Amino acid sequence: MKLKSLENLFIHELRDIYSAETQLIKALPKMAEAATNAELKAGFEAHLKQTETHLSRLEKIFKGLNKSPNGDTCEGMKGLIKEGAKMIEEDAEDAVRDAGLISAAQRVEHYEIAAYGTVISFAETLGHEDACDILAQTLDEEEATDEKLSALAEGTINVEAAELELAED
Repeated sequence: MKLKSLENLFIHELRDIYSAETQLIKALPKMAEAATNAELKAGFEAHLKQTETHLSRLEKIFKGLNKSPNGDTCEGMKGLIKEGAKMIEEDAEDAVRDAGLISAAQRVEHYEIAAYGTVISFAETLGHEDACDILAQTLDEEEATDEKLSALAEGTINVEAAELELAED
């Protein structure tokens, strides 16, 4: 599609997010399986269910716009997931790997926060109030997930990983 208007760009960006969420649905079970901290594992599993809801919301928006969600592959998410997959394969102590998984997950969340913030701005400008409300709900959830990951990292996992280093000295 030629990007000749903000409406075209809005649809293009929604398709990119749709691709990103679809890719994330495939990656989250692998991240949950690799996590050794029970709270992190449960968080990845909960975010999988939430991401499935995000995908359904996007489908609702596409239906309301009478557009298909299918488009190009989101290369940004593809790269972020590839980095997360590398972390899973690293030869690492459990707490260190969990800290790395949180790092990878937060990169994904920040990418999604930026993407949703942008399409909300487009939706507001274009007068797509229903889409704006739906997207804002998802953005709130992405921000909450990022905050939970930070709290888990700072309150438990990073501390456990740092203690491993102290034990070596």
